[in-house]
Amino acid sequence: MTNEQIFAMVDHTLLAQTATWEQIRAICDDALRFHTASVCIPPCYVRAAKEYLGERMKVCTVIGFPNGNHTTAAKVFETKDALENGADEIDMVINVGMLKAGETGYVLDEIKAVREACEGKILKVIIETCLLTDEEKITMCDLVTRSGADFIKTSTGFSTGGATFADVELFAKHVGEGVKIKAAGGISSFADAEQFIALGASRLGTSRLVKIAKAQE
Repeated sequence: MTNEQIFAMVDHTLLAQTATWEQIRAICDDALRFHTASVCIPPCYVRAAKEYLGERMKVCTVIGFPNGNHTTAAKVFETKDALENGADEIDMVINVGMLKAGETGYVLDEIKAVREACEGKILKVIIETCLLTDEEKITMCDLVTRSGADFIKTSTGFSTGGATFADVELFAKHVGEGVKIKAAGGISSFADAEQFIALGASRLGTSRLVKIAKAQE
């Protein structure tokens, strides 16, 4: 697999609290240069990024980020606001505490509510695998499948761990037909990226691959 093929699956990401517009614009330029799938950026920069990029690059943003314990109403509002500002894709964080309490109906209803608010735009559901048991991960594969979301995503990159090969392999065994997989957090080499893709991921959330490619020039 070529680096160009890998970049076509990358959501080039900058979600740091310290991110400035100048830094966001720089990753937009990098995304255009390396032909990534999208840029994944904080909600406050979506409008400026979309005005800057137009239709040249998809803009992805995050909802309920990074902890996921916002109210459902807040997540729905965030989603609608992001779309009004020009977002093309939405990555939402589940309520991990509700999942752990066995409130699967709450978790499913919330994803469905955000799905409806997306109005047909791509929805990726971040389940924060580093905080879950394998049983909880399998439960989330089922809930994401039933919700109608497009992707199940491993991680925010802001908790105790990121994507692992084992988690992507587990997802591939348990998600329903039509649900895609996004691996995010800690992807630090093209070899790792290729392995995640081989195991079933069709999107990768990372900033390091662009940095590696630029350093090799």
